[in-house]
Formats: sequence, C-alpha cells, structure tokens
Amino acid sequence: MNLLIDTHIFLWAIFEDPKMTRRQGQIFRDQSNTLYLSMASVWEVFIKASTGKLTLLGEPESFVRQQMELNGIRLLPIRLEHTAQVVRLPWHHRDPFDRLLIAQSQLENLPLLTADGSFAAYDVELAG
Repeated sequence: MNLLIDTHIFLWAIFEDPKMTRRQGQIFRDQSNTLYLSMASVWEVFIKASTGKLTLLGEPESFVRQQMELNGIRLLPIRLEHTAQVVRLPWHHRDPFDRLLIAQSQLENLPLLTADGSFAAYDVELAG
C-alpha cells in the first residue's frame, strides 16, 4: 500500500516514541508498504529544529535524508495543485502543514498515516 506519513509519525518512528501505537508501528515497518514523506513535513522538521523545539542528531538536512533512506521513505514534492487544493479545504483544522498534507493525500490518492483525530473531518482516507 502507498501511504503518506504525517510528520509526527515520521519522528515517532525514528525516535521510537511510545506515543506511536503498535498498529502505526506495524504499518510504518511493513516493507510491502511504500511510504511517502511530504516536503511540507521536511520543512516542518527543519523549522522545529531551527527554533529548538526539536533536537536532531546532526544537521537537519543530513538527518532527514539518512532517516528517509534507512526507512525506505520517498519524498513527495509540493506541487502547485497541492497548494491550490488547500484553498478548497474547509477550516476544520488550522495548521498549515497539516492542511497541505490533507490536500496531498486527497490529490495523490494516498491514505494518511496519522494520529491526528482532526483529520477525520476531511474527505481523506486514514490509516493506523
């Protein structure tokens, strides 16, 4: 299955955070799944690292690249269509990164692996 992973799922998996459920971990580690990380999530990780809200082992770009490679994660670029879709979304959720992930999930037909319950208010398939 092809899946878009939310930023927190990416970080929880890497840091073995106990907040990640067993099911989410199984989906993340299942090598028959193709995982995608949005460039929006990469951007969010970089911002959190630069503001001190997230501590990474090493330089952020190298860290994210290494973790994506180690975990077989593909990068999902941000396209103009994705940003245009954000405008069409109802305002159930205010976080701009999350809204872009929802738009990408819809347009790319990728179920979204997330623990964020507010995503259920949108027309998006959720995994985990």
